Amino acid sequence: MRHDNTGHLYSQLTNTAREFRSSWKNYFYQSFLATLVTLVVVWLLSAEHAVIIASIGSTAFIVFTMPTSFAAKSRKIIGGHTVGFLCGTIGALAIQQLTIPSIVTYSLTVGLSIFLMVALDFEHPPASGTALGVAISGFSFKVMVAILTSAIILSLAHHYTKKHLRDLA
Repeated sequence: MRHDNTGHLYSQLTNTAREFRSSWKNYFYQSFLATLVTLVVVWLLSAEHAVIIASIGSTAFIVFTMPTSFAAKSRKIIGGHTVGFLCGTIGALAIQQLTIPSIVTYSLTVGLSIFLMVALDFEHPPASGTALGVAISGFSFKVMVAILTSAIILSLAHHYTKKHLRDLA
């Protein structure tokens, strides 16, 4: 006798559709807020820093779809992206000064950012993407300001809209 998971999949899809129908306003509202905040972030960073924009976009996802998540806390967002930026800067400087292959440096940069975020209690997964992006694109005062400003904007957006947000994921 063959076991078929079709019934289970159908049940999951039905539950998902039911949840969406009952909460579509939250899905729309929270996605719209994420769009607005991301628009400000992209405007600050500009397209030349697309690698870093991706990590900020991931933060927006966490803030607006999982607002009660540990990673959505302001301390984690700001601290994590600060650690990511500093680790990325170290990685970018190491590539310029040392003869270590860049792929090794990029990997070490991500590992260092993870280690420091956990050790300092700033766990914010997208911030490892910030570390990698800064290591790849190099240090820039404009990027530093944009990353920190973006983290603060996302934290403030989370703080002021949290009572109107619900976990969607």
